[in-house]
Formats: sequence, C-alpha cells, structure tokens
Amino acid sequence: MREQVQAQPISRKSFLTLTGRYAAIGAMSGLAIQSTENALAQTPLKATSPPARVPAKPEDPIVLEKWKSEYDQQSAPTPTPLPPDQRVGYAVVGLGHLSLEEILPALGTCKKSKLAALVSGSPEKMKKVAAQYGLKTESCYSYETYDQLKDNKEVDVIYIVLPNGLHKEYVIRGARAGKHILCEKPMANTAEECKEMIAACNKANVKLMVAYRIQYQPHNRKLREILQKKEFGEVKMVEASNCQSTANPDHWRHKLKLAGGGVLPDIGIYCLNTTRFILGEEPTEVFAYQYSTPGNPLFTEVEEVVSWQMRFSNGIIANCTTHYNVHESRHYRVLCEKGWLNMDKAYAYKGQKLSQAKADGRMELQQDIGLAETNQFATEMDHFSDCIINNKKPFTPGEEGLQDHIIMEAIYKSARDGKPVKINSSQTNAALHGPEPELG
Repeated sequence: MREQVQAQPISRKSFLTLTGRYAAIGAMSGLAIQSTENALAQTPLKATSPPARVPAKPEDPIVLEKWKSEYDQQSAPTPTPLPPDQRVGYAVVGLGHLSLEEILPALGTCKKSKLAALVSGSPEKMKKVAAQYGLKTESCYSYETYDQLKDNKEVDVIYIVLPNGLHKEYVIRGARAGKHILCEKPMANTAEECKEMIAACNKANVKLMVAYRIQYQPHNRKLREILQKKEFGEVKMVEASNCQSTANPDHWRHKLKLAGGGVLPDIGIYCLNTTRFILGEEPTEVFAYQYSTPGNPLFTEVEEVVSWQMRFSNGIIANCTTHYNVHESRHYRVLCEKGWLNMDKAYAYKGQKLSQAKADGRMELQQDIGLAETNQFATEMDHFSDCIINNKKPFTPGEEGLQDHIIMEAIYKSARDGKPVKINSSQTNAALHGPEPELG
C-alpha cells in the first residue's frame, strides 16, 4: 500500500503571518540590492596595472602575476620583441608561393627580424607587395639591380627564395654585396655548388644559413630531446614519409635545370634531414629505388617517387618514402626498445601532433604531447638574426646543406645502379651544426 499524505488546511491568521514574513524578507533584499547599487554608483572604476616584474634587459620577458593553477597548461613567457630600429633587416628575393604565403607574413610576427627590401622580376607584383608591407620604392630591386643591395644599409640579410638552380648565383652575388645569407632548402642543385657557396660566404666573411625550419620547430625538437634522454631505450628504426600531389608540368619544380631533381630534393629532403636531426647521427650507407609513370607529363624531366633506406653505424635503419603523385601525407615514427614516438603532419607548416606509446603490464599507454605551436619561418629567421646580433654560427649552416646533397647524390646513384652506396663522411652530426638555438 502507498501511504497517502493529505495537505492540511492553513488558517487565515497563519497565512497572514507567513505573508508578512516574506514581505519583510523581500523588503530587506531590495534594500540590500539598492544599497549595493548606490555603493557602486558612488565608487567609480579606476584603471590599475596588475602586479608585474619588469626586467632591465630587453631580451628578458615581463613577468605578470600568476592566475592559472598548476593543473592547467602554463602560458609561454610574454613576447620580447626588439624595438624596430634594433631588428635585423631582411631582403626577400623572389615573390612566389612561399614568400607571399609564409615568409612575408611571418616577418610581421618576428621579434628580432623585419622586412627591409624586396627583389622580384615582376614590377607590378612587387609594387603591390611593397604597398601592402609599407616598403619604400627605393627598397625594391629587380634581378638586374640585385647587386645594388650592397648600398642599402637597412638590409643585413638576403633571404634567397628562388628555384633551386638559381641559389648558387644569388648566394654568391649576395655574399659579394657583403650581406649575410639565408638560403631556402635544398641548398643548391649539387654538392659541388654547395661547396662554392660556402667558400664564397667564408671569403666575404658573411654568415650562411640553410632554412631547415623543422630543426627549429618545438614538436620535432621535443621528440629529439626524448630520444637524447633515452626515455624509451635505444632507437632501432625510423619510418618516414613525405608525400603530396602536384599538377602543373610547367612549374619550375618539374624542370630539371631549375629544380635539380624531382620529389627527392623538394620534399624527400625533409625525411632525410629530419631523421639525421632527431638521431644526431649520419648514415653510412643508402639503398634506393625511384620510379616515374611513363607518359605522365609531370615527370618527363624529374622523378615521381623515391624510396630509400639509410643505415647508421649504430645499427639503426631508416625507411624513407617520398611521392609527388599521391594525396598529402607527412609523418614519421621512431621505433625504440621500450616504445615508439609518432609525429603526424611532421613536415607541414603547422599542425604537428606528437604522440608516444609504451607497455605497462597488460596495458599499452598512449599519450599525446601537447605543445604550443610557433611560426616556423619566424622562429628560424629570428634564430639567424640572433646569430648576427651576437656573432654566432647558425645551427643549420651551409655545411648542413652540403651534407644533405652528398647523401641525395648517393641515393640517386643507388637507384640508378640498383645497389647500396657507401657514404664517406668524416664529420660527425654535431660538427655540422652551430650552437643549439635559444628559442623563446
């Protein structure tokens, strides 16, 4: 049976008593609200600065009061841009996709670098870009007037963003103009050209850096740090792949003289260079295969796909693949004794995702490592600017670019001959780099 409860009738006297009490409470609440409103009206808001520690050195960040708990991801230090007149001035040579879409916007976010000049073969395009970025007419140069950059005191660095086959000429001419050189990868078309570029910069006493942006990117640097600490034991194998789809047979990337090769020097070099970077080792032997689809106009001069293995003296094997005719895919995985580390979108301009896995009894623990992204182009330019300001050797100098060309030439030779090719290199990986970059 259910127990039924009947409401008891309330007397008129009790009702009036309760009503009076609620009315009194309401009146008191109203008075409190009115009192608060009056107090706010009589106390005007006043802007005050929150507590902060302001260091004397311009390169040290302002430290604001703490507001996040330790259980949330902490914010990065506050930005510390140099005053504009103290930043290193860059002349960007070539106004193609990379310059317009990435490099010029990145200069606007730099802390130690700024845009100082443009060089282009298209006066109409350069006029529009100069207006967009506030450059004076006299800071715009053609390829014919390129050498006049030597007279522009606002230009400290020339950033070569031209087809690969033109790198050697414009690096050497830029060095003769007395300017430091930042050159896009691949450094040139051949290892011999790289040697000439290094010699020209040394003779002119200017710095030369190759724009290996991956080596300054936080996710890739974090993975390298984990390997150095051997948190997963010894590395045994690397699987790396960088692929994309191309569509224009008239683009310079498909012309052998301008590109120096096909998919390997353009995007395959990321698998090669990043693997060397994260391992801190140099390969001793390569074995390769390449192929191009017969009749495809994209690949009449350059190769479509290259697959190769690199063997290192400590027994590590790296399997690398690069393709010009498949849907975009950019990733690598490092297989270790006690687990693996995986980098998705590894070679892209943004969106890197680092994950790791290891066993724990009957479980496998997989973890994503979240890191704040940085603009890769701004980071590498600011590193080079820091090297100029403080007279340091760049982390990725010309010698680093030369080493990649030595290995790529061995890969091509192996693909042609159908057998392994030894890499004769007397330099260690560490000897090919400058001091570790100080990245904010």
